[in-house]
Formats: sequence, C-alpha cells, structure tokens
Amino acid sequence: MNDKDKPILPLDACYFLTFNTVDKIDVFVRPAYKQMIADALNYFVQSQGLDIYSWCLMSSHLHLAIRPKEGMPPAYFERDFKKYTTPAILKAIEMEIDFRREWMMQRFEDYGKPLKRIEKFHLWQNCSSPLRIDCQQPRLLLDRIIHIHENPVREKIVEHPEAYVFSSARDYAGMPGLVTVRVVRQQGLFGVKMVSAN
Repeated sequence: MNDKDKPILPLDACYFLTFNTVDKIDVFVRPAYKQMIADALNYFVQSQGLDIYSWCLMSSHLHLAIRPKEGMPPAYFERDFKKYTTPAILKAIEMEIDFRREWMMQRFEDYGKPLKRIEKFHLWQNCSSPLRIDCQQPRLLLDRIIHIHENPVREKIVEHPEAYVFSSARDYAGMPGLVTVRVVRQQGLFGVKMVSAN
C-alpha cells in the first residue's frame, strides 16, 4: 500500500474496540490463556507503537481503548492482533487438559467453514465495530475507560475494578499492571492529562 492509498486519520483518534471469541465461548478462563493476551498486548505496544489507554480481558471478550500508531487504522491492529494471538491460543488449548477442548476446537473450525478462508480455525469473531472517540472531548475517553474497568464488577467477579488482575484498572489505582498502558487522568473540569506509560 503506497502513501496515497492509506486512509487519512485524525492524529487525535482513539478507538474503543471489543474482540469477541467465536460464539462467545468462555476461552479465557485459564490463567495461561489470559497471560498470552497480556503478553500479546505488550508486544504490540513495543513493536507497533500502539497506545493502550485501557484494557480488560473477560472470559469471552477483550475490551480496549487504544490509539494506533499515527496513520494506522484500527482495522490493521485488529487484523494483526488476531493473526498473532489465534495460533498461540489454539496451540495452548490443544496442549491443555480441558474437557471442553474438542468441543471448542470444533466450534472454531465450524465458524470458518462458511467463510471459505485459508485458516482452518477461528478464535475471534470477524468484526470488532471500532468506535472512534474524539480525543478533543476527553470526557468521552474517560467514560469509556471507566466502562471498560467496570466489566468485572458488573459480572460480580470482583467488588472493585482494581482487584481484577487482567485489566488496566490496576494501573489507574497506582498498582503495577500486566500491560504497558498510558494512564489518562482528569485535569481540571474539562481536560485530561496523559501520564507516561507504566
């Protein structure tokens, strides 16, 4: 793709993304699978210059508030992230002793059949429906961050967001998190302050 074909994106574009597993299967119930996602997010921070403002991994989906590297649409990150994580997670599922293994692998295979794609197995659903967040309206970004962090509370997994390990809520509470994030803080009535990565 040459420069004139690249989509023009505003420099202040942040995105709210949700990656759902196929059939919303509760894949991420084992700590090893969850850690693989945290490691993958760190890889994309380091290798692609991805800014992560917030993240939360639940059993069947991953919520993110991100800013891709300048000039990169969120679809490129989504494509690359899914290609990177799918083989690793599927291999881990095959290696684990899990009574759901055969059932999950069959669902992942069945999902790909009507798509007639090269990949035999699909871990993730195809569309994340990225929602653009105008960073000129910082309250919108902060609202999304809070929404992401409250997921495990709404599901009654924990009482307080920062108690959930697989989330950036820990970073916002001043605790060490698993993924390098850019913490956003309220500054005054109308502004936000980007704090350096953890």
